[in-house]
Amino acid sequence: MKKLMYMLAILITTFAAGAVMSAEKTRSEAIFAGGCFWCMEPPYSFLEGVIDVTAGYTGGHVDNPTYNQVSAGTTGHYEAVRIVYDA
Repeated sequence: MKKLMYMLAILITTFAAGAVMSAEKTRSEAIFAGGCFWCMEPPYSFLEGVIDVTAGYTGGHVDNPTYNQVSAGTTGHYEAVRIVYDA
């Protein structure tokens, strides 16, 4: 678990977190925006305690932007990953 927290702290540029309670265990979520989500996804996927890693966009002013729109820099979005992990 310490390893997970250390990796999350290193790669953070923008952070938002929330907790989701389940009957069996407590799950937490963290969203990180830090450049290319394809580069951010693999390191988290292999960490102990990580349940799910999902790539997407955060911020911005366009509903349902495409990759090309975000890459052009005109939507205000950032590429991000959402990490669900066992707290």
